[in-house]
Amino acid sequence: MTLLPSLQMFIHSFPIMVLVLAFLMFCQLTCMSQAQLRVGFYSQTCSEAESIVRSVVRDAIQTNPRNAPILLRLHFHDCFVQGCDASVLIDHGFNSERNAPGHVGLEGFEVIENAKARLESVCNGTVSCADIVALAARDAVSLIGVPFYEVPTGRRDGRVSDISFAANLPDVDDSIRLLKSKFRQKGLSHKDLVLLSSGAHTIGTTACFFLQKRLYDFTMGNSSDPAINPQFLPKLKALCPPGNVDDRIPLDAVTESTFDEQIFRNIRDGFAVLSSDARLNDDKNTSQVLESYINNGSSTGRSVPSFKSDFTKAMVKMGNIGVKTGLQGEIRRVCGSFN
Repeated sequence: MTLLPSLQMFIHSFPIMVLVLAFLMFCQLTCMSQAQLRVGFYSQTCSEAESIVRSVVRDAIQTNPRNAPILLRLHFHDCFVQGCDASVLIDHGFNSERNAPGHVGLEGFEVIENAKARLESVCNGTVSCADIVALAARDAVSLIGVPFYEVPTGRRDGRVSDISFAANLPDVDDSIRLLKSKFRQKGLSHKDLVLLSSGAHTIGTTACFFLQKRLYDFTMGNSSDPAINPQFLPKLKALCPPGNVDDRIPLDAVTESTFDEQIFRNIRDGFAVLSSDARLNDDKNTSQVLESYINNGSSTGRSVPSFKSDFTKAMVKMGNIGVKTGLQGEIRRVCGSFN
C-alpha cells in the first residue's frame, strides 16, 4: 500500500517540525529570562507603584533629611555586590550580606519595607524590592534638587544573600587604581567613579570610623594622609579623635545639605573628608573629570558638563548592573526575607 504524497511528506518533515517547535520554545524562555528593564514596567500591573514609593520617600525625608543620602547609599551598596537585586535587604542572621564590613552604617531598610507594605496592600506580589530601592534612590535625590529622571524597572529580587559576596566592595582606603578596577568590573567608567562615589558625597555624613586610618595610620609611623590640607587636618582630628568611631561629620562641610559641585572643589583643594575622594586627585583621568565640573566655563566660552545631568545618567547606568529579570529571581512579599 502506497502512502499519499502529502502524508509521506508530513512524516518525513515531522522530526524537523519538532526541532523547530523546541527551538521556538527555548527562545521564548530565554527571552523571558533575559528581558530588559523598561520605563513604565508597572503601568498595566500596578499603575500606582512609582507614586506610592515617592510618597513614602517624601514622608521619610520630611521626617529626617538624612534619609536622602541614606537611600542613595543603599542603592549603591545593593548594586555593587550581586547586582541590583535587593540582596542587601535580606536579614537572616550573621551571614547575611548586609552584615559585611563594607556595609557598616548602612540604613534605610525601614523606608523600603514601608514602601513594600504599601505596595503589597494595593498590588500584591507585583513590585520587586529591587525596583523599590532604585526608585527610592531616584526620588530621594530628586526631592533635594537633582532633576527628576526616569528609572527603567522590571528587576526581580535575588534569592541569595551572603556576607562573603560583599568582600570586593569599593573601600574608603582603596587606591585610585583599585577603585577604577572595581568600577570597571561593573561596567562603569572613571567618570562614573567620580559621579557615583564622590559626587554622591555632596550630601550626607560619614562616621569617624571611616577616617581612623587616614588620620592616624595612613603610613608607617602613625602619620596622616599628606593630601589633607594643613588647615583642614587639625579640624578633622578634633572632630574625629583617635578611637572615636561613632560620631558623624559632614562629607561636604561647605554645602552639607545642597546637592552641588562643591564636593569637587573640596577634593581639589585638599578638603576631602574621605580618603577615597581624595584619591581622585591621584589620577589624570579622574582629576580631569573633577576639573570639568569645577570649571564654570566663563573664560573659555565652552559648554560646561552638567554635574546633575551626568549624575542621573550614571545612576541609570549603575541601576542596570547585574539585574535579574523575566524568570530569574522572585518578587518578595517582605523585603527582608526570601519567599
